[in-house]
Amino acid sequence: MKITVAMDNTVPISAKRPFLGEHGFSLLIEHAGKRILLDSGQSAAILNNLSLLGAPADSIDMSVVSHGHYDHVGGLYHVLSHARKNMPVYAHPNIFSSRFSTAGGLRQYIGVPYTQEQLSGLGAEWHLSDKPVQLMDNLWLSGQVPHVTKYEKGDARLVLEHDGCDCQDEIADDMSLYYLKGKDLIVIGGCAHSGLMNTAKHGFAVTGATRLAGWIGGTHLGPVSAEQQEQTINALADWNPDFVAANHCTGFPMMAALYARFGTKYISAFVGTVIEC
Repeated sequence: MKITVAMDNTVPISAKRPFLGEHGFSLLIEHAGKRILLDSGQSAAILNNLSLLGAPADSIDMSVVSHGHYDHVGGLYHVLSHARKNMPVYAHPNIFSSRFSTAGGLRQYIGVPYTQEQLSGLGAEWHLSDKPVQLMDNLWLSGQVPHVTKYEKGDARLVLEHDGCDCQDEIADDMSLYYLKGKDLIVIGGCAHSGLMNTAKHGFAVTGATRLAGWIGGTHLGPVSAEQQEQTINALADWNPDFVAANHCTGFPMMAALYARFGTKYISAFVGTVIEC
């Protein structure tokens, strides 16, 4: 499996191609002759990066939406506009929920910027489920992740509009991909709003894996409590993965903390980063 960061907040100075960065996330996954796009950033910038990676939108075989936030699904409209007709899109049924951020005292809409009907009109073939789905040999979509740890309480600034009131958004639609290599689990996440440990524990149950070999993607450690940050990093270290490739909502202070803890096992997964596993 080859995984390439197609969109992230950061384009490294070492990049040899004119990639674009934005507050967004997307991974290009190449596995068993197929190309899967996990999330699509927030804008048409994803088209530039996919083209530079030699994987233009019309070469993508399927799309997966990790959750319904604009910075993960905003680019899907543009991908579908240039993709083959009738692209399979896998997601949780709740991705179109009405959700907001209250960061900085401002209530801002952060949900999907398009309707399901608009995306369907561009050729999205929806596969909506809250249950685990096996996409290919050794590759699963997690389905809804059970919350079992006590300390992974999430981001209190993110709210869901329900019956005219705001409540903390548990982001039930948060999903990840699980790749099983032998008995090793590699978690490929979007933001891991459900928590890294909850997500990994669920991965063991879904795949039958016995060891966490690696983590790739956003961690959302930046905005959560210091307790959750510390306990998550400690628990992750206890599992002794071969690599931790973090980006996007992790934030630079938590990237530095992960590097301090994992050393050469830590990878800054900026735009253009390639991980083969």
